[in-house]
Amino acid sequence: MHDAPARTTRPQDFAPAFEEVSALLGDRFTTAASVRAHHGRDESYHPNRDPDAVAFVRSTEEVSQVVQICARHKVPIVPFGAGTSLEGHVVAIQGGLSIDMMQMNSVLEVNAEDLDCTVQAGVTRKQLNAHLRDTGLFFPIDPGADASLGGMSATRASGTNAVRYGTMRENVMGLTVVMPDGRIVKTARRARKSSAGYDLTRLFVGSEGTLGVITEVAVRLYGIPEAISAASCYFDSVQGAVDAVIQTIQLGIPVARIEFADEVQIDATNRHFDMDHAVKPTLWLEFHGTPAGVKEQAEMVQEIATEHGGGGFRWTTNEEERNKLWHARHNAAYSAAALRPGSRFWATDVCVPISRLAECIVETKKELDASFLPAPIVGHVGDGNFHVSFVLDPDKPGDVEEANRLNDNLVARALAMEGTCTGEHGVGYGKVDFLVAEHGDALAVMRTLKNAIDPDGIMNPGKILRL
Repeated sequence: MHDAPARTTRPQDFAPAFEEVSALLGDRFTTAASVRAHHGRDESYHPNRDPDAVAFVRSTEEVSQVVQICARHKVPIVPFGAGTSLEGHVVAIQGGLSIDMMQMNSVLEVNAEDLDCTVQAGVTRKQLNAHLRDTGLFFPIDPGADASLGGMSATRASGTNAVRYGTMRENVMGLTVVMPDGRIVKTARRARKSSAGYDLTRLFVGSEGTLGVITEVAVRLYGIPEAISAASCYFDSVQGAVDAVIQTIQLGIPVARIEFADEVQIDATNRHFDMDHAVKPTLWLEFHGTPAGVKEQAEMVQEIATEHGGGGFRWTTNEEERNKLWHARHNAAYSAAALRPGSRFWATDVCVPISRLAECIVETKKELDASFLPAPIVGHVGDGNFHVSFVLDPDKPGDVEEANRLNDNLVARALAMEGTCTGEHGVGYGKVDFLVAEHGDALAVMRTLKNAIDPDGIMNPGKILRL
């Protein structure tokens, strides 16, 4: 956790702009302290900074008008979705205006034959799948929280299904974006592939609101599998569990989910969700396909797990049991926080080449076991991505200092193994400093792009890059 840069703007400088936005939106513009406080924080432990005002928008055209006003008066803009980000993405470092996208929540178009749809940025993943239920299609990206599709695009989110279905990078087909001067840009058409010009879609996916405001998202859809089964098995060692994952991936077994939890996390999950998993390093898996295919996949993975010391393999096709398992996985950080009543969790993540995954987790686990700070490990180990949740008391400087030390070492370890400082949480302002070590001279190219597109630096200042 790193402190946000000092604020260099003054709220009174924004008054003329706020008068114009208020005239445009009426009671959907507010400077109420409680609303501002809600929009100055996310799910992370990074220090909060409230915006000076909040605008609730309902259309791309309204966003364009609001951005044009802010551009004229050089007012910082922070797009806000569901507020579930984990690296301080929505913290208003320089104050300014928070643009709340959650009233832009319409599914605009479903093209079932083409397996795609277009939604406004405030549509959440659960809302979209509820809308699609009767079509036989679903949207598979699930970062755990019921995040908005705009926010998921902005942070290049992924989740437990990424090992089979990919991340937002692979599943966003096109975007509608309001640029820093208020222009409305569509980054792509609906064709499944194109060689026409720069790939602007990929530029904005993962841009975290620093290049423009995403207002509409076109995504790929998939057929709901005929059969789904979930499974779990435990291991005597982290090495055995991760080696089983590596062999499963290398053999091309099409698992939909393959998740790891260490014994600290399993203990927390058992307590919090009244479950009875063996308190050992554990894999949670899910298989999609035909009934015969799902059965075959489960049997093959069970054989691999047994070769690597796996035991207690159990699997189910019961929807209620599957949902209970994945609900516990998606809420792992909250069960971890319950290990210390009154504590907060600080979730971080890294990603390494899968061949280095066991080494990275084992070394990390050794350091965590020697620390006084509880810090369970979970991970989307099918693609080399894992998370650590530091469970700390925010009022104890020693806890915060120790979490910083462990996090710095974790990132350094991942980078030394040719990995990345974040597999899916994004940079926000929490991991800005790590980009220097990861990208080197490529940061100069990123700054050139940022300065060219947003010369006044009003779009989510202080995130991803220090300018």
